[in-house]
Amino acid sequence: MAGAPDANGLCNAAARGDRREIEMILQSNIDVNEKNVHGRTALQVVKLGCPSVAEILLRAKADPNMRDPIGGLTITHDAARDGYVDMLQVLVNYGADVNLLDNGGNLPLHLAAGEGHLDAVQFLIQHTTHPFHKNQAGLTPIDLASVHKKNTTAHWLVTYSHVNSQSNY
Repeated sequence: MAGAPDANGLCNAAARGDRREIEMILQSNIDVNEKNVHGRTALQVVKLGCPSVAEILLRAKADPNMRDPIGGLTITHDAARDGYVDMLQVLVNYGADVNLLDNGGNLPLHLAAGEGHLDAVQFLIQHTTHPFHKNQAGLTPIDLASVHKKNTTAHWLVTYSHVNSQSNY
């Protein structure tokens, strides 16, 4: 098993989006899910705008559902909150579960809606089992979009909920 400096090096390369260095480090048979000194894996700190880097880590068996030690977020929550649809697509293709809740009861969909990332919302809603789940504050993704004045996203979600109305949301 590789030591912490190897995990730190892999995490640093992932955070920079340095594909070449990541591939070199992975050739040393490092455990891609090993945590750095901050308790995070390379996938958890990957540069979100680099889905190809995440894909290298995922092909090496990085766990896309590993939770961050603070807030219980997954990489999918991070990508959703920041609106990286291309990253979300890669994560879902490699088994990321968009139905996992963070410590506040938020789905990745909640975070995307609250930030008004309509493309991310439209992608996530297709993969979310209960898209109108209430978080611990009692808010749905529609509520979060409305509260944060993300009117286009809120309107789209309301329209979607009426067109696809199902019980038990």
